[in-house]
Order: sequence, then C-alpha cells, then structure tokens
Amino acid sequence: MRVFVAGGSGVLGRRLVPQLVARGHQVTATTTSAAKLEVLARLGAEGVVMDGLDARSVGEAVAKARPEVIVHQMTAIAVGHAGEPDMKHMDRWFAGTNRLRTEGTDHLLAAAEASGVDGFVAQGYAAWNGIRSGGWVKTEQDPVDPMTGTPAEPGMAALAHVQDAVVEAGGAVLRYGWFYGPGATGDLAEPVRRRRFPIVGGGTGYCSWVHLDDAAAATVLAVEQRAAGVFNIVDDEPAPAAQWLPHLAECAGAKPPMRVPAWLARPLAGEVAVAMMTEGRGFSNARAKRELGWRPRYPSWREGFRAELG
Repeated sequence: MRVFVAGGSGVLGRRLVPQLVARGHQVTATTTSAAKLEVLARLGAEGVVMDGLDARSVGEAVAKARPEVIVHQMTAIAVGHAGEPDMKHMDRWFAGTNRLRTEGTDHLLAAAEASGVDGFVAQGYAAWNGIRSGGWVKTEQDPVDPMTGTPAEPGMAALAHVQDAVVEAGGAVLRYGWFYGPGATGDLAEPVRRRRFPIVGGGTGYCSWVHLDDAAAATVLAVEQRAAGVFNIVDDEPAPAAQWLPHLAECAGAKPPMRVPAWLARPLAGEVAVAMMTEGRGFSNARAKRELGWRPRYPSWREGFRAELG
C-alpha cells in the first residue's frame, strides 16, 4: 500500500518506516527539516518537508502522496523542539506536541477526507496515565486520567482529542507505552546514572513499557489490517516503579536509585512525577494481541532493558 507517515523522522518513525518498506509498502514520510530528508531516503521512504500545524502544507503533502493510509506520529518532544524533559512543567514541555495532537490531527483528518484516504492510524499514550482508582492495570475500556489541575492536564486533553477525533473518523489510535530502544534508551539511562531519577515514596505507581521496534511492528499490523478503535500497545508486564527503576539502574551500570519521600519530591519534581511514581496505573495489551495478532519481541522490560543496555 501507499502509506503516508506524518512525523517519519521522529524516534518511532525511524523504526517504523523501514518495517513498512520491508513489508513492500511505498512510504512517504514527513519531516519539518530539509536536513532530515537524506535520513528518510536512507530508510527507504520518499521524504517531504511538511508543517503539521499548517493546513495548506498538510493538505498539499497528502494530496501529492495519494496514500491509502495515513499514520500520525507527529510530536515535538525532542530536546531540539521542547528543551530538556521537565515533568514539573509539562504544560510548557508538551506545548508543541499538544498542538500537533489537536490542530495537527485535525489537519491530517481533513486532508484524508479531501483526498479520499480511508485508513488512519494515530499515536496515543498508555504508560502510567490510567485512571487512578480501582485496579493497577487498565484496558481500553477504562478511562485515562485527565490529570485535572496539574501541568499534565493540557497533554491529557490533547490525547483525548486524538482519540475522539480519530475513532469518530473510523481510524485506530495506538496508545503506546513508555518508549525505550534506539534513540530513547539513552534519555532514560542518563538521569539514572546521574542519580537524578529517584524512587518516590514506596514506588508503588505502575507503568507500562514498549520497545520502539515492538511499537513499530504493532503499527504495521494496524496499517495492514485497516484497524479501527483503540489499542494499548504495551508489553506483557506492567510494573511498579520500585521494580522497574532499580532494574533499569542495574542494566545501565548505575548505583541503585535513591529513595525520596513524596512530600520532598513534590516541590522538586512536581505533582505529575509524584503521581506517576506513587499512583500510576499501567495497561493491558490483551486486545492488541487478540485482534491484531501482535506479539512483542520483548514481552517484558526486564529483557528489553538488558538487551538495550547490557
């Protein structure tokens, strides 16, 4: 098929494009920088410069590519766009990404309708942000926590917009867990090595992880099957921070993480980080396995972290 990957030069796009090409698909991939067109060409895609926040730019790029499926992977989380990670001020850190998930999603859906594209797959998020009540592991039927009154609230609202708009249009939203793998693991390991990633409180908050290559493989399946609806793309083992963070430190060759009480972490790291580490809810991948036939290469972050950092 002809597949249009918006955000093809991003951390997931760079793993997704080669998998699509290897499966025989013709890929057009976008970037915001002409300097990255060569990277996309090496991955096997036809690269195009596109501004996801400009309706005309999006419409022209989609019309020229004539795709059968659009894959929305546009974010602005990279340091070059958003600066250093800052969970205390997530509203500022994710401001560009939030616009791409609201305005950018609307532009892509409008372009899809104008060009007669009936396949659409978009990036969502399902790591630690399950609703903070009830059990520790959530399905697609459980609501995502809106994080009302915290700096994460605008980001959660943007994710809700993606889900509502894309599902209404008949597309699929893949709610990926916390990424690790090429281009992402280093960002995790470095603060752990510098002992800037402590366990907060009892570390009881759950999180779900997914290797980038596994996330890409699930996306290929969603594209080929013209999937519709919401799917959690996470590994088999949602786990509390008290388990995964010491293992990450060990794999990274770092000292065991420090422990910090929630009352001390709150003014330093912010309410969102404390909620994630103490109350976060992980997610189940049962639907993706059952309906997409997806099987992660790394069923657990345990072997995944070791493979990346060992």
